[in-house]
Amino acid sequence: LNIDGSGVGENTDAPARNAPNELDDGEAERAQIKIEVTVTHLSNEQQRHFWDWVEWWNELEQSFYEKAGPQGVDHPDIVAALRITFVGRYNSEEDDFEGDTYFSRSLEEGGEPQSFRKRDKQRCGFLYLRGLRTGSRALSLERGSLLDIILRLKELRPQMWEDTIAELADVDVASRPELGISGVLESINTALKRYVPHEWGVQPHLRVSNLTRDHLRKVITAFIATGQRDHAAPYYRQGTGTINMLVLAMLSQIAADKQNVIFAMEEPETAIPPYAQKRIVHELRNLSSQSILTSHSPYVLEEFDLEDTVILSRNATGEVDQATIELPSSVKLKRYRQEFRTRFCEGLLGRRVLLAEGATEAHAFPVAIRKLAELVPDEFTSLEALGVTVIDAGGERNIRDLGALYRGIGKTVFALCDKQEAATKTAIESKVDELFMHGKSGFESLVLQGTTRAALERFVATINWPPHLKGRFPEPENDPEAASAAYFEWSKGTGGLADFLAQCQLDEIPEWIKDVGRRLRAGCDPGSIDDPTEAGQRDHDSLVEAGDD
Repeated sequence: LNIDGSGVGENTDAPARNAPNELDDGEAERAQIKIEVTVTHLSNEQQRHFWDWVEWWNELEQSFYEKAGPQGVDHPDIVAALRITFVGRYNSEEDDFEGDTYFSRSLEEGGEPQSFRKRDKQRCGFLYLRGLRTGSRALSLERGSLLDIILRLKELRPQMWEDTIAELADVDVASRPELGISGVLESINTALKRYVPHEWGVQPHLRVSNLTRDHLRKVITAFIATGQRDHAAPYYRQGTGTINMLVLAMLSQIAADKQNVIFAMEEPETAIPPYAQKRIVHELRNLSSQSILTSHSPYVLEEFDLEDTVILSRNATGEVDQATIELPSSVKLKRYRQEFRTRFCEGLLGRRVLLAEGATEAHAFPVAIRKLAELVPDEFTSLEALGVTVIDAGGERNIRDLGALYRGIGKTVFALCDKQEAATKTAIESKVDELFMHGKSGFESLVLQGTTRAALERFVATINWPPHLKGRFPEPENDPEAASAAYFEWSKGTGGLADFLAQCQLDEIPEWIKDVGRRLRAGCDPGSIDDPTEAGQRDHDSLVEAGDD
């Protein structure tokens, strides 16, 4: 893996232990995760710091320069590079995972492997936001906090500790008599004198304890106003979104003091409104020489070009796969951008995709399957629990192209449509994993002919009829079939048919819909799904990684 930038991933900083060339026979049999990263375009400062481990990378040949003549490294296409290796392993005794990062050459040349330590990582300037760790102490003065890093980068050493300790040492806590605590302490002092010599006793009083630098570093923190009033609260009491933005602001301060920086952020959209998500992306790209983001947000993903976007997913064997997005010839880039939020993004993030012919099917079919799952949970499972994303294809002509797009990035693709000609049916089947095609001219006709009169009568009696239809059907319960057909036509694509299916009982839902529900459940292997939370977790196994070189 070659990263064109100036940093590497953050890992643990423990001393080298159980490095690959030091493993005993038993440990060697354990599975290891080994990732090597080549960092190129090092700054002059980085080259000086890592000089013992610097190698030379030929950008034209995409390989290391290993010829005997050292004068060759002066070629403009040959740049300084640094190889870093991460080794992860499972410790059966501790029942935990371990990870260490090393200079790759130290693993190959023998001797004791040299760890890539915390100071080395900070020298590279790779900043990785993890809210639970980075944000929890960002504005404290603890060693290694973001505020501490900023002070060190600016070569500021606040001479505050002695004065602060002296001031706190003279503070008597709750010494006023009206509080009542001083009286209790005085009675304790009187009782104490009954048992110990006078010279042992010192009048007890309350003061701040643990007056050491390390303790003060942990307890001193920044307060931030919580609104337009003057009230302030510790920063860690702020909302998640505020803390995330605060950490980003501090990371930008660190980046501004370095020559080149890689930013890596996990799901920057967490607790952040859409407009702020876009602002984050623009700031990251301006501040860093390379940005790496993982995201589920369309507002973040649409800011990156196709060639900078990678789809990550976990397959059935636990392996992580990656795929790039290649648009079919009929899906132009302009259309992809215009319809990204409404038609493309959700499919990219899901594991399985159901391409519905139109808006009516996209609204109504999931509602029908959800109702069946409520009525007969042992026989049916909702599409959400199966990890199936429903997408409105916008017409049968688009199903084939969208099927090719999603299958190309490793998704399982189903399609649902009205009756088609043989040639169209064959073309669609060639691009999807399974096609569900009914024999009617429209989904409304399928439902009207497959339900019961009682269901229609109940439905027409509960809805608010639009004026033009109320004039045509003053008493819709007398002809519920015709009245419902007119209503479904008027509400096409807005959820009218979905509302009808939501109030149906088991025998009132068309058999074709039930059959498709069973086939989808079988095709998605629901036997491995114990509850919806597990299905939801697998549905989020697909993640989009966006990068900016």
